[in-house]
Amino acid sequence: MIERRSFIRNVALLSVTSGLSLKTGSITQKEEEGVTPAEDLMREHGVLSRILLIYDTCRQKLSDNQDFDMKILSNSARIVRSFVEDYHEKLEEDFIFPRFSKADKLKDLVNVLKNQHEAGRRLTDPILKLDARPTSDKKNEVIRLLADFGKMYRPHKSREDTVLFPAMKEIIPEKEYLELGEKFEDKENELFGEKGFESVVAKVEDLEKQLNIFDLAQFTPSK
Repeated sequence: MIERRSFIRNVALLSVTSGLSLKTGSITQKEEEGVTPAEDLMREHGVLSRILLIYDTCRQKLSDNQDFDMKILSNSARIVRSFVEDYHEKLEEDFIFPRFSKADKLKDLVNVLKNQHEAGRRLTDPILKLDARPTSDKKNEVIRLLADFGKMYRPHKSREDTVLFPAMKEIIPEKEYLELGEKFEDKENELFGEKGFESVVAKVEDLEKQLNIFDLAQFTPSK
């Protein structure tokens, strides 16, 4: 992915400086525009969406007094902490939000998003500690934590995907926008290894399998 991104970036820059067509072999302008910082951020939201399904399933099992390994919850929260909060949200806070503030654009939205990042961390902290089944008097608190997390993050990521991320290209110059994708990729590799995204997805898949929610077909409504 790094080599493809670097190749596409070089082609794009060559087109800007020389007036050459961006189409080179099988690489078209449409394909070049598809490999962007926004795409990276959105696919990371896909990981978050799958964690939300895990949280929903665990919350339902707690509500129904069904047994399951509580480490599924704490391990899911570790992915949220390391991949979503310490990596994905840190990228937004360091590289995306300041640009909108400087451009005086979507400032109210950015402020809400930042506040929700902080709220998310407060929700994650106690979930990280759930290696054992909560006592009956604590069970409702865990159910509330999981419900609050999903209630906040579903609209949070949807608003970023449909409003904030599409507006990035309006305020970030093309060359800088392409270079931003390189920075995101470098940071991902630094924190999670060369196949960092794939390794995180594999961990999520394992948690889904433990809960028997990996098979996508089970979510298709019956006729």
